[in-house]
Amino acid sequence: MLPAKPKKNILRNVIIIALVVIIYVWAFTGIEFSGIKDNAAQLLSAMGDGLFHPDWSYVYTGDGEDLISLMIQTIAIAFLGTMISSVLSIPFAFLAANMHHKPQFTTKIGKFILTLIRTFPEIVLAVLFIKVVGAGPFAGVLAVGLHSIGMLGKLYSEAIEEIDYGPIEAIRSAGGSSFDVFRYATMPQLVPEFISYTLYRFEVSVRSASILGLVGAGGIGTPLIFAINGRSWDRVGIILLGIVVTVTIIDFISGKIRAKLA
Repeated sequence: MLPAKPKKNILRNVIIIALVVIIYVWAFTGIEFSGIKDNAAQLLSAMGDGLFHPDWSYVYTGDGEDLISLMIQTIAIAFLGTMISSVLSIPFAFLAANMHHKPQFTTKIGKFILTLIRTFPEIVLAVLFIKVVGAGPFAGVLAVGLHSIGMLGKLYSEAIEEIDYGPIEAIRSAGGSSFDVFRYATMPQLVPEFISYTLYRFEVSVRSASILGLVGAGGIGTPLIFAINGRSWDRVGIILLGIVVTVTIIDFISGKIRAKLA
């Protein structure tokens, strides 16, 4: 016979299930449902017709405001923001990493800074930067770059914490300098991890940059919100298709590169 589960474990499971049920009930009761609009069916039909019959003429018009041009701009925003953050996040990563012979209070300060940076979503940062530098792609680059510092800094710090100290101790015991340790033991372990995380962050940044135009931060999001407000569903369809294709290609290429680095 199987041993009976201790009453303590049964009570714990009951409490957990009860808490989950309470949270779900609380979440649903906080949502106000005002009903379905009378023209919902007509609107959904128009959306579906436009999405399945996209405006192919918008793919390229040559005026710089077409799908291809703005998708290139979106990728550029994500690329520049990610590259800036990949450099600036390194010192924060070393500050936040829990390393040997390092005061704990500096690690806590570093983790707090990275958490604080990650608190602000890109779209909120984009609105703030638009007020400072004006509308356009530059505000999008700053928003993506600043937010990515918090994310990459966290990932980099975790890579630093998992570093193998064997090669480091070997070089030190052989009389190597701190620079030798950094060059021959530390960086060879960290560079592949840093590149892999940077590529992953670039994938995420492309998705984020695609919607920053909704608030005027450049990229494909600007014509997308105009098309939605104007109910040009065929234009919405081709823009969404362009975003899906672009993100899929970038994910595929990035995945291949990360696989070679593994």
